[in-house]
Amino acid sequence: MQKWKITFVDDHGEAVGEIFECEECPNDEQAAKLILARYLPVAAELDLNDLEGRTDNPTVKSLKSQYSIQILSIAPI
Repeated sequence: MQKWKITFVDDHGEAVGEIFECEECPNDEQAAKLILARYLPVAAELDLNDLEGRTDNPTVKSLKSQYSIQILSIAPI
């Protein structure tokens, strides 16, 4: 599996780079789900049905608005 470095700003305003394994380059929504599962596993289990289908990239928006986490880049390793 390919390794990808996802760089994001955490809830303390610091840039963090984490390595994730995926078959293909994750898009922003997939990257947000990976970050959420690693850093906030309980929140990752919450249902976003009220946002899915009505909002583009609901996990990305939830990370930014609720947890102050913003994805900066996704690069292959």
